[in-house]
Amino acid sequence: MIIFRLGRIRAPQGPGVVLLLPFIDHWQRVDLRTRAFNVPPCKLTSKDGAVISMGADVQFRVWDPVLSVMMVKDLIAATRMTAQNAMTKTLVKKSLREIQVEKLRIGEQLLLEINDMTKSWGLEVDRVELSMEAVLQPPRENLVGPLGLDGTIQQLAAHFFNNTLALAGTDSMETVNEVEPPTAPLLTATVSAQRKPSMDELLSAVEPVLSEALVAQVGASYQVNIALPSGTRSTYFIDLSSGSGRAGHGMPEGSPDVILEVAEKDLQDLFLGDLRPLSAYVSGRLQVKGDLHLALKLEELIKAMKQRR
Repeated sequence: MIIFRLGRIRAPQGPGVVLLLPFIDHWQRVDLRTRAFNVPPCKLTSKDGAVISMGADVQFRVWDPVLSVMMVKDLIAATRMTAQNAMTKTLVKKSLREIQVEKLRIGEQLLLEINDMTKSWGLEVDRVELSMEAVLQPPRENLVGPLGLDGTIQQLAAHFFNNTLALAGTDSMETVNEVEPPTAPLLTATVSAQRKPSMDELLSAVEPVLSEALVAQVGASYQVNIALPSGTRSTYFIDLSSGSGRAGHGMPEGSPDVILEVAEKDLQDLFLGDLRPLSAYVSGRLQVKGDLHLALKLEELIKAMKQRR
């Protein structure tokens, strides 16, 4: 039992009888036994283009009850999110065959990576067991053709395709269609690479796509803290929680559901469609404070902007 007396933490008490002072002591019970939780199956794309549904079972125990109470509010939710992110980052770099054959070794690797992040919470992961629910799409073996000039070109195309998927790390079926023949939007992206729009121009592009339908899809408000090349910071808000939505410069009204930290260049890439929210988060280019699921719903706004262009 962890006891806070007038807001100050005391040494762990128990097991056994513990004396508490009414109205002065606040306490929290910590279970030191080994516990387990599951990481729900999520869709991801492997290195060779296979789309799989992958989950995991995780066993853990608390070794420092004080840290487990002081450092994180919801221990299981935080550990589950950490395990899911580590699993996604690792599996998108491996082929389907590697995942199937080296499942035990990958689990051991994930155990070490997760423990590196959770040891400061007073928590130790004892076992990570991966479980493949289904192969939703087989590997794209036809990307690699026969030897010769044409085969070499196809191998280069496959290499580019796999690297794109590894960076995307997305959890939806949409990644399968990301490599397509160049079209007009690609030309637009090439032009935008020469002179990317300013933040005010991006804001003016956001406002016309705001609608009640978009608010119904997203249902969240965002505070976007942008790191400018000069070293200063600028704050914008995108409120898609009520009405037809609002966007502007400054702080949002009330508390935002999600706070995003991003560099100006990366935000420009996001709104131009050159970078996906999940890819930015996995690569560390997008910092999220709040619900990650709501943060990734920002892609609905980006899709609406693409359709308008």
